Amino acid sequence: MARRIDVTGAGGVRLAAWEFGDPPKTDRFDPTDPTDPMDPTAPTDLTGHPGGSPAPAAELPGVLLLHGLMGRASHWAPTARWLAARHRAVALDQRGHGRSDKPPRSSYTREAYVEDVEAALEQLGLGPAVLIGHAMGALTAWQLAAKRPDLVRGLVICDMRASALGGASQHTWAEWFRAWPVPFATLADVRKWFGEDDPWVERPNPARGEFYAEVMAESPDGWRPVFEPEHMLRSRETWVYDAHWEELAQVRCPTLVVRGLDGELGRAEAQEMVRVLPHGQYAEVADAGHLVHYDQPEAWRAAIEPFLDALGNG
Repeated sequence: MARRIDVTGAGGVRLAAWEFGDPPKTDRFDPTDPTDPMDPTAPTDLTGHPGGSPAPAAELPGVLLLHGLMGRASHWAPTARWLAARHRAVALDQRGHGRSDKPPRSSYTREAYVEDVEAALEQLGLGPAVLIGHAMGALTAWQLAAKRPDLVRGLVICDMRASALGGASQHTWAEWFRAWPVPFATLADVRKWFGEDDPWVERPNPARGEFYAEVMAESPDGWRPVFEPEHMLRSRETWVYDAHWEELAQVRCPTLVVRGLDGELGRAEAQEMVRVLPHGQYAEVADAGHLVHYDQPEAWRAAIEPFLDALGNG
């Protein structure tokens, strides 16, 4: 189960953080399940440490997990439960995502995302923490690490580029959102479209279908995303036109750059990121695309475990 903790981000935006405990019967979030672990009214297990008496949460090293664009905290559930044996692992629904507030379009700035994570670390008492970020969440993580090195003792960057992506990329994303056949009649339709029928998919990927099923909610006319696509495009346009090498070079803590072999971060750029980082390391996961931790969860854990072990308990 999971325990929800509300924190206050930049501009008073309410953010939902999730502290994971013992794993439920399934590793996948099911929006149709009345015992949805993301439901704040669902039963909670606050121990979170199988196999004997847990250490008090305050004594465990903190880890904050940050999803990517369109993601949600529950995407990190298997990773968080695995970490919970030796860490206080918390996943954050970032603004506009999951069960956090969906403020107006003007609120989706890079500064706001970074300030949200800064506030979450301080209010949760996690710092200095290890930040594990995927895509947009990874960019937020390294921008915060550059800004507040006192709050970050280690960093895992998962499949996020430091180079500028440009206007063509933003245009492609806008076209992609317009192609979504919303509302979806069933969750099975969601899984099939994103896993098989999406014209932006090169080959069938059931894990991708499951990923998007987790970010859908039932409405009177069918299943729709829990976020506003306009907000996602606004969030994205605040980073795609700029390169982020300078901030990456300012990260002083040990940092692991992880890429899926079929992901969006190429090997040459990933290795250049490692070179630019003062304390950079590199890992890659075979048979994984952009959704590394979702495509190959066991290989993902194997890739980051030596790095986390080397960091020790803070």
